[in-house]
Amino acid sequence: MESYLVELKDIEKEFPGVKALDHVALTLKHGEVLGLLGENGAGKSTLMKILSGVYQKDGGTILVNNEEVSFETPKEAEARGISIIHQELNLCKHLTVAENIFLTRETTKFGFLDEKDINLKTQVILDSLNLDIKPTDLVSSLQVSKQQMVEICKALSIDAEIIIMDEPTSALTEKEIEELFGIIHQLKKRNKGIIYISHRLEELAHIVDRVTILRDGQYITTMDYDVTLLQEVIKHMVGRSIKDKFPRVESHIGDIIFEVEHVTTPTGVKDVSFRVRQGEIVAIAGLMGAGRTELVRAIFGADPISSGEVRIENQLIKIKSPRDAIKNGLYCVPEDRKKDGLSIKMTVNENMALPNLDFTTGRFMTDEKKEAMMTKEMVEKLNIRTPSIHQKVKNLSGGNQQKIVVGKWLVRDAKVIIFDEPTRGIDVAAKIEIYHLMNKLKEDGIAVIYVSSELPEVLGLSDRVLVMCNGRLKADLRTLDTNQEEILHFATQYDALEE
Repeated sequence: MESYLVELKDIEKEFPGVKALDHVALTLKHGEVLGLLGENGAGKSTLMKILSGVYQKDGGTILVNNEEVSFETPKEAEARGISIIHQELNLCKHLTVAENIFLTRETTKFGFLDEKDINLKTQVILDSLNLDIKPTDLVSSLQVSKQQMVEICKALSIDAEIIIMDEPTSALTEKEIEELFGIIHQLKKRNKGIIYISHRLEELAHIVDRVTILRDGQYITTMDYDVTLLQEVIKHMVGRSIKDKFPRVESHIGDIIFEVEHVTTPTGVKDVSFRVRQGEIVAIAGLMGAGRTELVRAIFGADPISSGEVRIENQLIKIKSPRDAIKNGLYCVPEDRKKDGLSIKMTVNENMALPNLDFTTGRFMTDEKKEAMMTKEMVEKLNIRTPSIHQKVKNLSGGNQQKIVVGKWLVRDAKVIIFDEPTRGIDVAAKIEIYHLMNKLKEDGIAVIYVSSELPEVLGLSDRVLVMCNGRLKADLRTLDTNQEEILHFATQYDALEE
């Protein structure tokens, strides 16, 4: 009988109105990277929160090194060598690297924090991973990738045998991802077991040994991973084959509807000009820090513009705030949906209604029936999976949250819609639904602008690609006439004086 580092059997978990996990199984071996895959809402994060003590199971068995365990708190799980690195990093950015790693486990001397001791211990861990980070560095001064490494060091400081990584590469550049994969290979050599959750399936070939697939809260299969099985993996995840990953549509491209002329901003955008036509999808590509998000935030009015002009239907628009943009038919789906796009403690219905009160409010009060009809229409149109329009948004998966952000703008008469990383952190099936939605907007004659870090997505969906580097627009390319190599060439064209 094979011995496992972790074995989960018949795990069950239910939330009000939702059966999150239904007799789910998982096994993890020593020195293995296990990919945990599934659509948003499949139950991956819930299962990992049970393993790490955040949630308590309603049924089933957890075995660690063949011993049955049950965790009431994350501290209990941590004591058994289980550490979870959440997608949204759990660090105190005003503290140093060492202070974060040993938070709640500090050593003291004469009643005071022994900084020398924790700095020395931290340096040993950093050296073991060949990391170019100092124990005394403030976490706020580190790039996201380095902060990710601090989380891994924290796991090693408690001598974790089992490390859970939830979407660890969602905010990393290609170079940073390579560094992370190098660390993962080191951890494998040290016989650590790693459970790796990711929607970026192209990553799996670099690190994963096996994959376990969940769907709708149920266990589907576990299989040895091979890149040639990618389509089979996708089929198991979504319950059907996906033949056309990027469903491009051809439609009539009309007149110029949106113009940006010589826009410069205090946030680093430098003299950017471009045009978008009705029924056209234009992608903005570039490496992290290229100025893509800064550009779309400025033209939506979320950040100020130092100089330049924005025109819609050849009319000069003074955009000093998002209110001005919305009034003129320009809408934005922000990069950080939880921070800028949703009120997660409110319901689906309330989130849909907030920017549309002028449609649903009469002379004296809100027409609740009209409001509910509006929300139900969008839930159906976008296939938003929710038990009810009165479900709190925080209880929905990331993909469904993203659809709500999009849906609340579709109620209005949009002329231009900006999507900033619309498919980040959502699964393959939810991505395709977003692609179909963007294509529907295109067919309706709406101009679509979207920022994406995934070049296959950019090439598969857009009509044109604007390539940015260091705040400047470096190229305006027709998608069918370009490729990833050319886009990356322009994305790294730093000006000599700005390197």
